[in-house]
Amino acid sequence: MGKLAVALIVSSWAIPVSIVVNRIVTAPYMDEIFHIPQAQQYCKGNFLSWDPMITTPPGLYYLSLAHVASFFPGVYAVEGVSSQYFEWCSVSILRSTNVVLAVLCSVLIYDIITCVRPALGERKATFLSVVLALYPLHWFFTFLYYTDVASLTMVLAMYLACLKKKYFFSALLGAFSVFTRQTNIVWVVFVACSGVIDITSPLIKETEIVDLSSGDDTIEVVSNYHAATAGNMRRRRKFNDAVESDKTPVLVRNASVIINSTGFLDEIRTICLKSWLMKWRILLSFTPFLMVLVAFVAFVRWNGSVVLGAKEAHTVSPHFAQLMYFSLISALAAAPLHFSLSHCVALFWWSWKKGTLSFCQWLIALAAGFLSVHLFSIAHPYLLADNRHYTFYLWRKVVNAHQLGKYFLVPFYIYSWFSIFRTLGKVRPRVWVLAYFLATAAVLVPAPLIELRYYTLPFFFLMLHSSISYRSLMLMGLVYTAINAFTMTMFLFRPFQWSHEPGLQRFIW
Repeated sequence: MGKLAVALIVSSWAIPVSIVVNRIVTAPYMDEIFHIPQAQQYCKGNFLSWDPMITTPPGLYYLSLAHVASFFPGVYAVEGVSSQYFEWCSVSILRSTNVVLAVLCSVLIYDIITCVRPALGERKATFLSVVLALYPLHWFFTFLYYTDVASLTMVLAMYLACLKKKYFFSALLGAFSVFTRQTNIVWVVFVACSGVIDITSPLIKETEIVDLSSGDDTIEVVSNYHAATAGNMRRRRKFNDAVESDKTPVLVRNASVIINSTGFLDEIRTICLKSWLMKWRILLSFTPFLMVLVAFVAFVRWNGSVVLGAKEAHTVSPHFAQLMYFSLISALAAAPLHFSLSHCVALFWWSWKKGTLSFCQWLIALAAGFLSVHLFSIAHPYLLADNRHYTFYLWRKVVNAHQLGKYFLVPFYIYSWFSIFRTLGKVRPRVWVLAYFLATAAVLVPAPLIELRYYTLPFFFLMLHSSISYRSLMLMGLVYTAINAFTMTMFLFRPFQWSHEPGLQRFIW
């Protein structure tokens, strides 16, 4: 088990499915009609050509050039741009770029898991990596020429390099991630903040427990990141007391562990103080990230917008309802974790212990949720007109099925966010959780169009820091496989005709 096992398992389904997709869908489809001709122009050496309908930078096309060149190393350098090289830039070969990246992405996931949760064990890290590789929004676009897989791969590579304290290399990968999709600048800032938090937050001893409520022998990591308190704020207590507060039966391998309990403001104060004391080290380490941010700001000023083309259809809009949709979709994607009876009870007791404070938090969150869906819920023309996307049916049949339907979902949105916060708060400092929320908001709120694939990156950051049992992972894997089989069957074998556009149309996320 390990990285090689992950790569082989992912390849075992990615390659055959890719072959089937390319045999049935031979022509570019949907956004591929823009991306593939543009990549082929680059294959011809025409780097000044640009389709004004493309909204993202050309990072994917350069990755494809490197991918194609790997088939016959040295030919491009020796012979220059040739017709032979261009012929290799076929639809199937360009799509295979994402297949290779998906395999690489699964290996990066494994490395990140073993880095942030070293006591998890090789076997479970392998299993979790394989299940995440099956995540439907990521899996489906592995077989089309979209930027999603490349974007996820570059951001995860940046995060892994930062975890290993290779900050210059991490910033370099971050720059290329922005060159692949410009909204990744948010994740560059988030990864830099995460790096600062990690080096200013002392680690406590990692503790292995066996979750008896899950009915298996799963070994989980309780926490490996908690901010230390200052002076008399530090206190020691038995780990059993912390576990019992959640009413979850566990077997503790290390009976007594130092738990640093601190308030949120104390945590911020500690990080700010240590950041000031370590200011030269932090400045030296994270200046490359700042340079990437400054370069991006300069690009936006020069371009007049974040997107490159089709600016009128991608104007920045205050779409706060996106945060609501993301929380529920992500919680449902990990339903065994967020909607199990034991988790619901633990979340209830966690809120009950906090008394009035928790009641006020829920009340404010519910009010914010209702305001978000009432005042900041956008129905983009693309969403209403394009019945090839599953979001078209989700909007009509679920969110907008009834005049009051969107309000009925608000309690589920808020529950999902509280569940996400509590899940992340078990293994990361609260400052990190806040940074995660702000990064997610910065990516999703300005986007007027509801695209579930926009939720992929924050979902992966969530899952990489969530503890989940073997049984739950097995259930998630089976559900993901069923969804993938359904969506790919619909895409390949249930085409239909449009009256206002020629050619076969296919269902897609």
